[in-house]
Amino acid sequence: MSVKFIGYIGFNNGSETQSAVRSRALDKDYVEAAAKAQEAGGFDRVLIPFGSNSPESQIVAAHAAALTTKLGFLVAHRPGFTQPTLAARQLATLDQLSGGRIAVHIITGGADEEMARDGDTGTHKAERYTRTDEYLTILRNEWTSPKPFDHAGRFYEVRQAFSAIKPDNLPVFFGGSSDEAIEVAGRHADVYALWGETLEQVGETVRRVRASAARHGRRPGFSLSLRPVIADTEEAAWKKADDIVEQVRANREAAGLPTSGHRPPNAGSLRLLQTASAGRRDTRLWTGVAQLTGAAGNSTGLVGTPEQVADGMLEYWDIGIDHFLIRGFDPLGDAIDYGRELLPLVRRKVAEREKLGLALAG
Repeated sequence: MSVKFIGYIGFNNGSETQSAVRSRALDKDYVEAAAKAQEAGGFDRVLIPFGSNSPESQIVAAHAAALTTKLGFLVAHRPGFTQPTLAARQLATLDQLSGGRIAVHIITGGADEEMARDGDTGTHKAERYTRTDEYLTILRNEWTSPKPFDHAGRFYEVRQAFSAIKPDNLPVFFGGSSDEAIEVAGRHADVYALWGETLEQVGETVRRVRASAARHGRRPGFSLSLRPVIADTEEAAWKKADDIVEQVRANREAAGLPTSGHRPPNAGSLRLLQTASAGRRDTRLWTGVAQLTGAAGNSTGLVGTPEQVADGMLEYWDIGIDHFLIRGFDPLGDAIDYGRELLPLVRRKVAEREKLGLALAG
């Protein structure tokens, strides 16, 4: 099992350490620099996020793809706002124009207020996963069907749908911790995406998703999202992590935002927040920012020297994680550091582990 690295292009070089409310303003120079730096650093893909107030992810990916030659793009996409047949053709077109460098990360959406900003005011979370299931069924039919097809479902009806453009290889990434999400993941996910939790929790989720996928004759990969904090010494790395926590705390207090008492609306954030209440977990898992922000998105990391963090990532690789989505609190600077100091270490350690496994098997 090889290992792949996914970086991040978040529209500008800001993070929670600069402002309590992250800006989604588009900085063209940053997008271009981040794409080039992460391609040079050896990242396999970069995630382009989606939000109700964000620049459009597919257009940003298209621009960055035109500036690079090898870097892949994981385009976040929310079902329900574009007809699935049209979305399938848009993504397939982007895949063809980029030379097969596109994957899609399906973001079903859990917060009602976030969905309402784009006009989705009449659904609840469980219903949205049902809609996503149907959406992905049509999406894949549009990508693969050699002839026109019909579909009549609860949310969509299409007649004689057909796409003349097909993707060469367009993996579907998917996340969500609820029972409904796991069931949809089992049917559709090529790669299931998790946030950084304890080894025990990640192992449990991997087993749940594999069991769901096995019912459909499938075996997905797994991606783990982390915010690594690295430094020359372990002491300096933990000092750096503590400083990040204090910066985030100060920004939230200045903005009048809570730093405790959070009640996140989705199962994944709720579980991650419960984990964060214990502070440091396992050997390297750091949850300080997750605790302050209510586990909003990718907010946990591994802390230590590059060698120590690489060893920590190998522990997750051992239980089935074959993709790591990593980003820092200084987005561009950290991405450059990861490419120089962390990615080569992890790849070397994985290669050594695989070589040892082959030798033992022989």
